[in-house]
Amino acid sequence: MAATHTPVLIIGAGPIGLALAGDLGWRGVACTLIEKSDGRVEHPKMDLIGVRTMEFCRRWGVADRVRDAPYPGDYPQDYVWLTALNGYELGREKFPGRALEALPKESPQKRERVPQDMFDPIIKQWATEFPSVTLQHNTELVGFEDRGSHVAATVRDTGSGATREITADYMIGTDGGASFVRETLGIGMSGHPALTYTTNVIFRCPNFAKLHDKGLGYRFIFIGPEGTWLTIVAINGGDRFRMSIVGSPEKVTHSDDDIHAALTRAMGKPFDYEILSVLRWVRRELVADSYGRGRIYLAGDSVHLTSPTGALGMNTGMQDAVDLGWKLDAVLKGWGGANLLATYEIERKPVAVRNIKASTDNLERMLAPRTTHKPPPEVFQPGAAGDAARKQYGDWYTELMRHEWFMNGYHLGYRYDASPIVWPDGTPAPPLEGQVYRQIARPGARAPHVWIGEGRSTLDLFGKGFVLLRLGVATPAGDRIVRAFAAAGVPLRVEALQMPAVRALYERALVLVRPDGHVAWRADREPDDGAALADCVRGAGRLSQTQAIERAS
Repeated sequence: MAATHTPVLIIGAGPIGLALAGDLGWRGVACTLIEKSDGRVEHPKMDLIGVRTMEFCRRWGVADRVRDAPYPGDYPQDYVWLTALNGYELGREKFPGRALEALPKESPQKRERVPQDMFDPIIKQWATEFPSVTLQHNTELVGFEDRGSHVAATVRDTGSGATREITADYMIGTDGGASFVRETLGIGMSGHPALTYTTNVIFRCPNFAKLHDKGLGYRFIFIGPEGTWLTIVAINGGDRFRMSIVGSPEKVTHSDDDIHAALTRAMGKPFDYEILSVLRWVRRELVADSYGRGRIYLAGDSVHLTSPTGALGMNTGMQDAVDLGWKLDAVLKGWGGANLLATYEIERKPVAVRNIKASTDNLERMLAPRTTHKPPPEVFQPGAAGDAARKQYGDWYTELMRHEWFMNGYHLGYRYDASPIVWPDGTPAPPLEGQVYRQIARPGARAPHVWIGEGRSTLDLFGKGFVLLRLGVATPAGDRIVRAFAAAGVPLRVEALQMPAVRALYERALVLVRPDGHVAWRADREPDDGAALADCVRGAGRLSQTQAIERAS
């Protein structure tokens, strides 16, 4: 068959591939997304949609669809640590149902509990609403070649076995941890290849909550004499649950008998359940040595593999998709500079390194009862001494685990301080935060959220093209910037806001925000050379990464 051509070919239709395809379609860029499976999610691997991902969904117009997903809004999101469901409760961190959780002051959105088998169909429906997005299931990538001017990919129909060629200006591998694209490129990964060998079991039990006295909760963490050994989470807030036998760095294949024994031990008695799927996997802490080569790039799990403790895996990948989306759009439409796509790795890799380290730190806290702080025997004994031991141990564990429950410094506070397409303003870089997040408008940071009207946020101004904010009264017009961007063909919109709260948080009269919602430049007066600024932020300037780092410091 004759080869077909697409500007962007995306390999793998998980949440990251779907989001990238949708973001490109939203920007008016044609793309083809192929997926070797039929698209059904048999084993949901994630279920927390982080606040930054929800801000992207708001930008794309699908936040309400995610909010209205079937996961019940009033289902309590408590985290509980215990010896068994019919044993002793050691502690609990209470959280309301997702519909009852208040908005954080720093965002117009909040995190949402929506498992992958609910989330992926929402993103898929949205992405394929764009006529420029083509999704092909049962289509497997079997080979490719970067020919300099384009990429030639050979794909196979998994049903008939027939092969054909697709050519693309760019190819993006969002094909998961075992990425065929990454492996074929010969790109290695660095870090820890095996933190734990874990077995996930999806099971159905309609009367689960009636079988014990611990009430409703999202996540149950089980602690035995050997320490932390198992977790159970409420996947859909109803009859489906995911049990994880946490395992260790030593390779163990848990048998069917092991699975049944673990479920019985966790409940504290035999009970009826239906096993729906089993997934044996390795918890890793790895980042790819490179985010791509030539006209081929990687995103999501294909470049970073992390422990799910902290919900930073998929949500970090969504940030990859947004960063890559606007840069592909810019290059394909001709206004992106020759160095723009090279900044994808420069900006995103440090974020991945930081996030996977934070996730492993969370894992180590969760496993502390088996490593550094084993429970005393009294924890498992009845009576007043046991009650006192359980209270003391549970209070310690509760305080320890709070690091994982509050992660907005990671979800929202990532910055591109040293990026060569960010123009530093000379202010010192504050330390990166983890559990808390304080909004700043320093170049490289996410542009802050401020309410500017009924239900309208400053974040609603950003997304397509650059935005020049004129803040306060008697501000410079920004004519030099407008003319320079027009001359370079860079889309730019000027927004004037006089609200004191916006001016106070953004701290300058003029603030330039990128299409991804990060601050690119700010000052109280217009730049002497508008063309130099335009060239810098679109990846066509003479500012090297080394110069950017020196300037930022």
